[in-house]
Amino acid sequence: MLRRMDVGKVLVPVSGNGVDAEVIRLACEIAEENSASVYVVYVIEVDRSMPIDAPDEEKTSVAEEILAHAEDLAGQDGYQIDTGLIQAREAGAAIVEEARDGNADLIVMGVGYRRRLARRPGEFDIGETTSHVLREAPCHVILYRAPLVTEEQE
Repeated sequence: MLRRMDVGKVLVPVSGNGVDAEVIRLACEIAEENSASVYVVYVIEVDRSMPIDAPDEEKTSVAEEILAHAEDLAGQDGYQIDTGLIQAREAGAAIVEEARDGNADLIVMGVGYRRRLARRPGEFDIGETTSHVLREAPCHVILYRAPLVTEEQE
């Protein structure tokens, strides 16, 4: 099915969670099959009380480490990727805007397994960022979920 998609650019938002490595590998494999490029982005969310371009050296340093790790992961498998850092009020909206402005054909993003604390016990929660991207993305989206970790596996 993926080979039939016309994929020229794959956007991969990362956050430093445990699924980033698998998401980057998946995106690179899809890109290779389609002779596409891969653009990995990290979004720093800026509080509304601060100017959008307010520098935050600590968050920027973390973001740069995550993006460097993404480049290393891709390089280990022989892939070359581009990376970028975005500051925005909300990560979901920034990812959608980046996909639109950058003419992405596919977004590949990961979500860790977490359970919602409210509502029904055991209900799975994909979070606001992922929900926004799934609702608003102007292109195909592949969502990679980490496996459930049971108490015996911890």
